[in-house]
Amino acid sequence: MTLRLLLSRRWPETVERALADRFDVVLREGDAPMSQGELAAAMGECDVLCPTVSDRIDAAVIAGGDRVRLIANYGVGFDHIDLAAAGARGIAVTNTPGVLTDATADLALTLILMCARRAGEGERELRRGDWSGWRPTQMIGSALRGKVLGVVGFGRIGQAVAERARHGFGMRIAYHARRESEAAAALEAGFCPDLIDLLGTADIVSLHVPGGEETANLVNASAIAAMKPGSYLVNTARGGVVDHAALAEALRNGHLAGAGLDVYPDEPCVPPALLALENVVLLPHLGSATAEAREAMGLRALANIEAFAAGKPLPDKVG
Repeated sequence: MTLRLLLSRRWPETVERALADRFDVVLREGDAPMSQGELAAAMGECDVLCPTVSDRIDAAVIAGGDRVRLIANYGVGFDHIDLAAAGARGIAVTNTPGVLTDATADLALTLILMCARRAGEGERELRRGDWSGWRPTQMIGSALRGKVLGVVGFGRIGQAVAERARHGFGMRIAYHARRESEAAAALEAGFCPDLIDLLGTADIVSLHVPGGEETANLVNASAIAAMKPGSYLVNTARGGVVDHAALAEALRNGHLAGAGLDVYPDEPCVPPALLALENVVLLPHLGSATAEAREAMGLRALANIEAFAAGKPLPDKVG
């Protein structure tokens, strides 16, 4: 029997074609998010549900039907999926690790550069017609060479950011993780077992931890207060990792020189307090948004679905 798949959003055309060649694929006409009710109904209408990070697959959705046997997530993060509820109903969950490392690391460096060099402020000034011409004191930012990049979370993406910063920009690297990493030696990276110690010494902090209960509000008001005065915070991980009210206050009062964010706790909503500030760069969740990464993510999901259809071990099983 041919498996029936539902894609919650549009995927790259090449991947949609590859899926349609092998399975009975339900493609939605538009690209708006599905409601919780629609997702719940899909649980009884298809064999494989293919959600994205913008879909909340909670216990109520999972209880909506008993046909789905695999949730093949399009993305590496899976904190939007209730793994316990899925496991209780015998539903496997997979993700797409590894293939978006370079794209996300590149974007983290983009945010670091934009913050340090005040590129967002400069572009807005120019577009408003307020630029009066070059002057020696115009919009002075910060150099990167010799500065300390504090990497919070030293997995694939954290290491890729550290490698770019160290070898591309001459930055010094410190990192905080659950344990020391063998990759640190090549980067001359210093291990900080205590997060507060890292925050107090880094000129720029870049977050690369998974979402979920363990990291919720990891960078809270106390952590932000412990950051080095005049430093920068960059987040390409998950929005819930940062207390955005505390971040906005630290940006307003000058404790932090700037911030760069690609993720938010209640997407697509962005905290209004941040929208009002000039010294924060706000991007619309573009971390994996390269043609190469998005296609590779889809093909990774396809590999998991093919393994499921063949009764083989799932390459990227997370639940």
